Amino acid sequence: MAVDYGSKRVGVAVSDPLMIFAKPLKVIANLGFEHILSELRTVIEEQSAVRLICGIPYAIDGGDTAKTLETKKFKQKLEHHLEIPVLGWDERYSTNEAEQELIKMGYDWKKRRQIQDAMAAAMILKSYLESL
Repeated sequence: MAVDYGSKRVGVAVSDPLMIFAKPLKVIANLGFEHILSELRTVIEEQSAVRLICGIPYAIDGGDTAKTLETKKFKQKLEHHLEIPVLGWDERYSTNEAEQELIKMGYDWKKRRQIQDAMAAAMILKSYLESL
């Protein structure tokens, strides 16, 4: 499974058991780490997830931004609290890719906004799965 961390929302995506496809699952309101952790643990159990891919938003040049550092701290907290491996993954273009995909699928801006974070998580997971 994968997450796209944001200060307002966290997108979640999962793959099939053969790790071929990535699909958006849900968006979790960022009401604090404990809330996110609880929601993620539920998804991990329901989906029998074996690892969590956490998108890291590097700068265009590959360096760290304030958001990169915030997301890395989030990833580290997940590593300490989850029983499955947590891997960081470059997500520089995932949100843009997600928006373009949703436009192709015919979603208007209101619908896109509701699921864009989950679709971004799916783009992160798709990139990871393709690297395997």
